[in-house]
Amino acid sequence: MDRLEKLADVVDMVSNTISNEHSALRVSCWLKLGEWKISSSHSHVFSLQEKTQYEVLMALKRSTFGNRNGYKAWHTWALVNFRLAQQHDENRQNSLIGPLQRPPSKTGSGTTSSKILWSHVAAAVQGFVKAICLGTKRWSASVQQDLLNFLTCLFRYGQKNDVAKIVNSEIGAVALEAWLGVLPQLLARIHMKSPSVRSVLHPLLVRLGEKHPQALMYPLSVLVKSPVQERKDAAENLMTSLKKHSFGLVEDALMVSSELIRVAILWLELWHEGLEDASRLYFGEGNVSGMLDVLLPLHETLERGPSTRREQDFHKTFGRDLAEAYAYVKEYMRLVKLDGGKIPTQGGFIQTNDDKQSSIATARQNELAENAMNSAWDLYYTVFRKINKQLPGLTTLELSQCSPALLQAHNLELGIPGSYRVDGSFVKIDRFYPTVQVITSKQRPRKIVLRGGDGKDYVFLLKGHEDLRQDERVMQLFGLVNALLARDRRTNNHDLNIQRYTITPLSHNAGVVGWVPHCDTLHSLIRDYRASKRIPLNMENREMLALSQDYELLTVMQKVEIFSEALDRTTGRGNDIHDVLWIKSTNSEEWLDRRTKFTRSIAVMSMVGYILGLGDRHPSNLMLDQTSGRVLHIDFGDCFEVAMQREKFPETVPFRLTRMLVKAMEVSGVEGSYRDTCERTMTVLRDNRDSLVAMLEAFVYDPLISWRLLGESPNVEGDDHQLKDSITPHEFSEQDEVTDSPLNSLGQLNVSDIVVKNPIHEDSTEDVPISNTHRATSVHEKQMLPVKPLSETFSDRKKPMLNRSQVTGSLHSSHLRSLKMYSDIQNLASNLNVSSRIASITGDGTIRNFAAESVSRSRLDKSFRQKEAFSMAGQHDGNATEDALNEKALKVIRRVQDKLSGTDFHPATKRVDPLDVQDQVQKLIVQATSTENLCQLFIGWCAFW
Repeated sequence: MDRLEKLADVVDMVSNTISNEHSALRVSCWLKLGEWKISSSHSHVFSLQEKTQYEVLMALKRSTFGNRNGYKAWHTWALVNFRLAQQHDENRQNSLIGPLQRPPSKTGSGTTSSKILWSHVAAAVQGFVKAICLGTKRWSASVQQDLLNFLTCLFRYGQKNDVAKIVNSEIGAVALEAWLGVLPQLLARIHMKSPSVRSVLHPLLVRLGEKHPQALMYPLSVLVKSPVQERKDAAENLMTSLKKHSFGLVEDALMVSSELIRVAILWLELWHEGLEDASRLYFGEGNVSGMLDVLLPLHETLERGPSTRREQDFHKTFGRDLAEAYAYVKEYMRLVKLDGGKIPTQGGFIQTNDDKQSSIATARQNELAENAMNSAWDLYYTVFRKINKQLPGLTTLELSQCSPALLQAHNLELGIPGSYRVDGSFVKIDRFYPTVQVITSKQRPRKIVLRGGDGKDYVFLLKGHEDLRQDERVMQLFGLVNALLARDRRTNNHDLNIQRYTITPLSHNAGVVGWVPHCDTLHSLIRDYRASKRIPLNMENREMLALSQDYELLTVMQKVEIFSEALDRTTGRGNDIHDVLWIKSTNSEEWLDRRTKFTRSIAVMSMVGYILGLGDRHPSNLMLDQTSGRVLHIDFGDCFEVAMQREKFPETVPFRLTRMLVKAMEVSGVEGSYRDTCERTMTVLRDNRDSLVAMLEAFVYDPLISWRLLGESPNVEGDDHQLKDSITPHEFSEQDEVTDSPLNSLGQLNVSDIVVKNPIHEDSTEDVPISNTHRATSVHEKQMLPVKPLSETFSDRKKPMLNRSQVTGSLHSSHLRSLKMYSDIQNLASNLNVSSRIASITGDGTIRNFAAESVSRSRLDKSFRQKEAFSMAGQHDGNATEDALNEKALKVIRRVQDKLSGTDFHPATKRVDPLDVQDQVQKLIVQATSTENLCQLFIGWCAFW
């Protein structure tokens, strides 16, 4: 290193009198010297001693002197300053959090620290802009990192006017096209209140809209429907500026977006989902306020009147009952607020006040209010049962009945979703096909076909009840990984990439997904193969149950024994996918090519999925391209190891590598192409850790999706996990959520004695009775039970003059009845939405000892109910939520950094040498194939396949 430093000094002295070749040598010397000083310390940049930091900065700064075309020098200079700014900021925050634990600082030390911080930020901003301007296609992945880090500087430090001025002075040098790659991150912060940040962000978006209006249409159409008022207002202001030069385009975008959502979620489904969710909030949690937040918008929509034929039919069938129920709800709200009372958010009507006079005074008012609400729920329950019977018949939709506006739309200015390119080219929408197919799965997605202006048909899956914004960000990450693999010499000749597809959110609960042709889920391929061989699909599960009826209650070692024995007994020994690949190949060369691509695609996604913390890799979330043999992944709802942190059935494997996948790799198994590809991929990922961390930092701090990090928060009950629909016409399977029913808020009742554990089977002609779960064990017993009308039950409410024991007994009787009705609603929905995948494996679709929750517990509903509040400041618990998010985000990023440095298998408290790539991959493969880990997974994960 000393020799290199002397060489750099010599070259530097004569650089003014020598050729450009020697000038490049000077740059390389100083750049290499800075990199060596960092690597020689065996630590991060911000862990260096102050003297070494100074030496590194001086070396990197001298590499930029007179260097107008050296991308790498400016990139490294900016990145080091950025990391140092982060460290200074973290130290400053720590000093503010715990000043009492530290000795008093010298006068002016805080000011000095701030000056150092802002100097690093200014240098980083200027360096990133220079690097972005100098970046070429060769450095595309690093340029995206520079853009993301630049935005981090803006959003984190832009509130300081000096930083905003530097950003404004430098940002004009960056080509507008460069910002298209980080457009989701720009729009996610559109609501920021800081004037200095807005002075940078909004003019940039306006300029983008003038040159690339098509790129902003679909993202903005999502934001104008945001439940967060600040974000909605900012999006509408931007839309207004776009209308000045693209009025027709904006109108087309708003019309198409709103009408597609109308087709994706009919009133029938909207009310079914809303009543199901409201029943959980009211009966299950005692959260009357939350229930009203769900139902009141539905009633307001209904009162605005129908606008399509299907909405008219719904209004004619259910309008009277729902209007009467709405009147009862209004009466309830009037009674509760009569004496300044508040609508309860927990506990329902249970009174905890020990003052007898106060209890008696409020009992009558509570009685009237509760009777009004129960009368409303009598009507809601009737409507829900009728809707529940109608939904299975929803197989096709005609645009003439559900969206005449789309049917009449021709020659639109709006482009096909996902067709816009950086050069400004895109395919316009010519028209929509009049018939929409409804896929008969849990969430009933629609298959829509658009005719493009180029005369081609474009097929999409229109999904309602799902938030696709996180999936969109994951596709952005996959694009970065593909660029890294294509650039690196160790992987660019091995055809390694992740197959991507179009994902375009339309709102917080709807979006379109590009239809991937010639693909089937692994579940459907195994199902069809076993059907042709007359092998039971649930063969492994049968063997496990034959060996032990109480498998879930066994110890881990007992499960290992049963699991291994069941696999050994099964016919075919797990060669299903192996045989499918062979059967579907026309010759041996085609089979070999497909097998190679199959193995490599699994290996690449194993490593990338591990870094991302991607879970929920059951057979319906992996698809096989029957043309190329590549494996395609779908459903990216469980990222950052959320599935491993679940309370129920936590995942214990880093990725899916079950026996069927291994045997499909032929005789070498994981020891051939799979291991080699894993090591190559992990090497590239670790060498480009800064780029990946920058992308994932933007990911976890994105206010539109960062609330998912708190998915395991204790105040969000039962939000375990859910599997989405596949995107092929052959298999659209998903997993029911498995949670305990959160009913503890309604008194000290034994939930396990109340929740209906068997699904209720609907009769085709008569209403389903409310089941007596204490006695009924069969369908025949349930049908024989006498059922008291709801109106009679609700009339038996507590009287204000009853003594305390009588009130308690009446309350328990009333709440038992209410809980039974709640169980009926939940089980009716579960019976309708039962996963065909799980049903085919277990035989009846039920999960023993757990109540199957429904689609209303999905992550999109949480985002709507909470109004995306995790991204907003100024709320009563905004600071606490923001702190919790920051703490969780830091843990996530540190975990990712550990994975990318080889320290992921070491305790955080110990400082040990990182694992090399080979050892890290070996440990991951051992974890993924461990019988001890596989035997503990949820049955719907199909670990035995």
